[in-house]
Amino acid sequence: MGDGTPLADLTTMRVGGPAERVLVARSAEDLARHARELWNSAEPWLLLGGGSNTIVRDEGFPGTVLLVRDTGIAVIEEDGEPGIAGRGAVHLRVQAGHDWDHLVATCVDRDWSGIEALSGIPGLTGAAPVQNIGAYGQELSDVLHAVDFLDRESGEVRRMTADELQLGYRDSAIKRGLEGVVLSIDLLLRRDPLSAPVRYVQLASALGVEIGDRVPLRALRESVLRLRRSKGMVLDPEDHDTWSAGSFFTNPIVTERFSRELPADAPRFPLDADEPAPAVTTLEELAAGVPLRVPRTAPERSVKLSAAWLIERAGVSRGFRLPGSGAAISSKHTLAITNRGAATAADVAELARFVVQRVQQEFGVILAPEPNLYGLEL
Repeated sequence: MGDGTPLADLTTMRVGGPAERVLVARSAEDLARHARELWNSAEPWLLLGGGSNTIVRDEGFPGTVLLVRDTGIAVIEEDGEPGIAGRGAVHLRVQAGHDWDHLVATCVDRDWSGIEALSGIPGLTGAAPVQNIGAYGQELSDVLHAVDFLDRESGEVRRMTADELQLGYRDSAIKRGLEGVVLSIDLLLRRDPLSAPVRYVQLASALGVEIGDRVPLRALRESVLRLRRSKGMVLDPEDHDTWSAGSFFTNPIVTERFSRELPADAPRFPLDADEPAPAVTTLEELAAGVPLRVPRTAPERSVKLSAAWLIERAGVSRGFRLPGSGAAISSKHTLAITNRGAATAADVAELARFVVQRVQQEFGVILAPEPNLYGLEL
């Protein structure tokens, strides 16, 4: 792949200017070698997988883009073999460049249970622990055992456990600044033709079952894919609602006390009392009356809000776009900002800023973007 490749061709939002240089890593060894060379060169560089969580400015990226393209699934141990996998378990190692949904489909086909509700999530496996991807009641943290992590500080490959990664809601130590590259991930799944217990109300309703019920893996996967397609969350080149980075905003986590100040019909999802206290968002009034976001670890109970509900109630509806903009809110799903065919990265950022400002003005809550933004500010 040559120099000057547009980032629009490598990302699902389909915006972004050219990369100065593009390298392709087709093995874990290539990935580690290129990363070490780039760190030693001190030039700016960007690690890019499926491009489903990345938005780059229209001027492009002034350095090297390293594409992760190593693939493969290995069964390390299965069904009670000596090791960490117990009876009925399977221990997998998956390369960072393996397509995530292909992994899920493979697991469903082989009756390996544990990630079936994560069907249809775009992107590559190496990005999964960075975001602690999750959907429909499952998270990667439910099944992640460890990762092989190339640590920038030491230049060595470390075996990091899920606990060491400090996984939280769409969060990890890597996302918070631990520098390095995920080379592969290890999962502990169950050999079982039935899903994990259904924990998401919308999914249970679609399946016609109760919360806590288990269903055949294939039935759950198909139901999740139907739900995601109805929201424009399964990539389709012909559907501009899927020209996006998925959910653009995370569901904000606030204190229970703050949540009581919101309208009575605002959805609230109390976090489990035994979960580690997350970094929550509180609000303090400045002299000018401008809300300031202050992250802290709070001893009091925390509550997750619905970003989609906040956006809609702030007056930003599905299909909304600013005058003259090529970007719009998805016609299917309020959380997604989409490229209607000719959007620029500046269009996307402008619409995102508008949404953030509207929600902040209406509710005093500051939405945080889920994608990684390069050269763009909200």
